[in-house]
Amino acid sequence: MEKIWQVVPSASQDFIDQFPEYSRVFLQLLFNRGLKTKEEIDDFLNSSYGDLSSPLSFKNMEKAVDLIISHIKNQDKILVYGDYDADGVTSSVLLIEILSILKAKAEVYIPARASEGYGLNQKAIEEFLKNDIKLLITVDAGIRDKERIEFAIAKGMDVIVTDHHTAPEEGDLPKCLLINPNVIGENYPFKFLAGVGVAYKLAVALIERAKLEPEVKEKLKQQSLDLVAIGTVADCVTLLGENRILVREGLKVLNLNKRVGLRELIKVSQINKELETWNIGFQIGPRLNAAGRMGHATTAFQLLMTKDKEEATALALNLNDKNTQRQRITEEIMAEVENQIKNNQDDKIIIGVCPIKKEQEADIWNEGVIGLVAGKICDKYYRPVLVITQAEDGYKGSGRSVDEFNIVAAIEEASEFLTRYGGHPAACGFSLLADNLDKFTQKMRAIATRELAEVNLQPKVKVEMEIKLNEIDESFMADIEKFFPFGQNNAQPKFVTRGAQVKDIMNMGCDGQHLKLRFNGLWAIAFGRSEVWKEFKIGDLVDIVYNVERNNFNGRSELQLKLVDIKSSNIQ
Repeated sequence: MEKIWQVVPSASQDFIDQFPEYSRVFLQLLFNRGLKTKEEIDDFLNSSYGDLSSPLSFKNMEKAVDLIISHIKNQDKILVYGDYDADGVTSSVLLIEILSILKAKAEVYIPARASEGYGLNQKAIEEFLKNDIKLLITVDAGIRDKERIEFAIAKGMDVIVTDHHTAPEEGDLPKCLLINPNVIGENYPFKFLAGVGVAYKLAVALIERAKLEPEVKEKLKQQSLDLVAIGTVADCVTLLGENRILVREGLKVLNLNKRVGLRELIKVSQINKELETWNIGFQIGPRLNAAGRMGHATTAFQLLMTKDKEEATALALNLNDKNTQRQRITEEIMAEVENQIKNNQDDKIIIGVCPIKKEQEADIWNEGVIGLVAGKICDKYYRPVLVITQAEDGYKGSGRSVDEFNIVAAIEEASEFLTRYGGHPAACGFSLLADNLDKFTQKMRAIATRELAEVNLQPKVKVEMEIKLNEIDESFMADIEKFFPFGQNNAQPKFVTRGAQVKDIMNMGCDGQHLKLRFNGLWAIAFGRSEVWKEFKIGDLVDIVYNVERNNFNGRSELQLKLVDIKSSNIQ
């Protein structure tokens, strides 16, 4: 499907004139990220770990630390309740490591995705009470678990919620100590921490209160930053503000390779260079997430906790196998969904439903991957997508959407047919009884038809600016590198050049699936696109959208383009 190229409007001349010390390209990239004042630009370029807000800026942090310390002194049982994704697992590891160092009698519980689902559940809490847990600390969860938390408190348990998800209205908040930057009335200035970022703030506050030498405290604060970087990038929160500092500093720790489990995971992921955010987002994060999707997240937890190389190797291989299995199952379900929609791909919403078959267990779509399937279908067809599978008490579904359609608002409108739901404009999850499936899907189709009646559903590529290829040199690349690390709200910049002449073409890869083109002195690579773009020939004039990056090979470093899209040029 042809993509619409959306070039961001040029920065105003007034803005450019304010900062003559910077290049046009650098200023445009700042402008595109909303960094328009000297203070904002200086913060972006020069902020350091010391610029992070104090954990005590959270209004309940001091009380939470006091409560934890009192339970440590009494040697009461403390339980850290996590989540099964990479953010939740890294949060759990981070906090349990610090609590253990501070001599707490602490343990971790991570729920099973399929049988327990997200957040606290009543059965687990009842087990904690039987096991004499005196303090429950949630990480990356809990803000919407009012009833279950108040049940635990009524039974004599203390509860601290650390979370980062959007908080409900004040009347629906759990009545306990809440550490979440998104609670109404919270003082903490940065609102976009990942779950692991909030857990880290609690850990830092505990470290600062501990009776330890200053150099030991600093070492403890630094050594957890690798976990913060992984959880933050994997959870796709913004990489501006405090998260940018945390991830940048965390990458430094991560590249020291001191955590044996991560060393082995990096090895099986076949990463043989300095780690960047891309490696976390597309190699490390998916393997950690595969544990919860294809089995139980304790495998990922154990990998990050272990000090034993032999155990780390076995766990890393296990996660790698699970990730391969996850990829295969995702592709299989995607093929089934595409088969279901082959005659109605022009519908305003795509809905794939796991068919009921005789061999029930073997054929039920794995609910751990249906969100991934929905995302892939959404990217391919540029339509909102729901993928629905069978569950014990009916059906569970996951949705992904395009910019033009608020999918959580749509399922809220159809919530009369749902037992549970949640999400945000681009993604959602929901549960429903079997009898309501047809009514729900009909309602969603009607909503999408109404909301998208006048919308051109065509994929879009956001381009930072138009440049000439001869502008790309070491100075240009140095400006790009000032924006590292890349991630949400600070994407690797895409540029467009029009009327570039193809000087050479070659196929690469075992099956010739990759395409390599030369434009004057610059080579451009397009992974997996040799068949799709086979019509282009030497001498053609083309318009291209691309990233600029370094190709480091055999001790040499040269600049190259990574093609995002290509079209025949109208320039003659």
